[in-house]
Amino acid sequence: MSKLLSDNPGSAGISKGLTLLFAISGGVAVGNLYWAQPLLSDIAGSFHVSVGAAGSLITVTQIGYALGILLIVPLGDTMNRKRLIPLIMMCSALALVACALAPGFATLLMALTAVGLTTVAGQLLTPFAGDLALPDQRGRVVGTIVSGLITGILLSRTISGFLAHAMGWRAIYSVAAFVIVVLAVFLARALPSEKPKPAVSYGQLLLSIYTVVRGHRSVQVTLIIGASVFGAFTLFWTGLTFLLSSPPFTYTVQQIGLVGLVGLAGALAARNAGLLHDRGMSVQGTGAALALALVSLVIALYGSTHIIPVLIAVLLLDVAVQATNVLNQSRLLSLDPAARSRLNTAFVACNFVGGAIGSMLAGVLWQHGGWVALVAGGAVLIVLALVVWATQRKSLVVQ
Repeated sequence: MSKLLSDNPGSAGISKGLTLLFAISGGVAVGNLYWAQPLLSDIAGSFHVSVGAAGSLITVTQIGYALGILLIVPLGDTMNRKRLIPLIMMCSALALVACALAPGFATLLMALTAVGLTTVAGQLLTPFAGDLALPDQRGRVVGTIVSGLITGILLSRTISGFLAHAMGWRAIYSVAAFVIVVLAVFLARALPSEKPKPAVSYGQLLLSIYTVVRGHRSVQVTLIIGASVFGAFTLFWTGLTFLLSSPPFTYTVQQIGLVGLVGLAGALAARNAGLLHDRGMSVQGTGAALALALVSLVIALYGSTHIIPVLIAVLLLDVAVQATNVLNQSRLLSLDPAARSRLNTAFVACNFVGGAIGSMLAGVLWQHGGWVALVAGGAVLIVLALVVWATQRKSLVVQ
């Protein structure tokens, strides 16, 4: 296990083996947020509730995750992560077991809230990797870990559906708990020890998130770009479900899920985008990715009756959005080593807010103008990000 880490992380950076372990652990952890999505009808039938009521399972999981990002991830700047990360993963495993054994719908709601709250290992591991990585490898390392997160998100729905079909919906939570425990044990052994950090009260720690953001113009610009792009991304994907489930497509949930697998290209793009950061081309790469996102939405306009433009748009948009995310995150993790977990908290929280706005706009735009209005709304958000990038790009340069 010790071979996963370089002999001297402070001077040799983070090894490929440990980077891969971070990526796998983060991907499996974040997948916990999405197991229930394709299982809502099965769960509703099991507890004799409506499918609409079962949809609240997704809502409470996301609320729990948002709280975990805000309340737990900042602790990475003050606590020993060699203990914190395995501990939070063990708590996640307990919450998953509670889901598998839930005797009633209310119990499952509480258990999934706990799953969301404790599914933050990926967001703790990313800034930890930023600490371990050398400056000229940080982009590649962050890109690799983000690609693991993306893969976990995309594959979780597919794996969940197949496993539930074979063994019932509770099985996925039992299997996920076992895998999380195994990974927690591996991480407990592989993570390097950390030097003691300055003691800060919990209240001061949370308040300092705002202070850190306020103190860096580049952070503020990056957060606006990130939230706008993620808002467009979520708007597009929410609207895509409306489009593909309606005539002339009338796809099933499984078929829509297969379309989503095209987004795996975004995972590859994420890893390669990190190399741009390492070569000092982060700002230029961000502008190119935003332009590609706009092109993808123009192509999407022709997809209201044909699937090929939709697939091309999905491919290009995922590449563009994930590249933007990696470049944004790599820049943030290069700014203030002592505040990397708090910067990551701000980044993920702002993306979460942007995504929530995008989801809300999707329903409104679909009702009032269909696919064209929805794609146009996404394009407006990307143009906003491009304007901010073009006018503030000098502030994005990391000294």
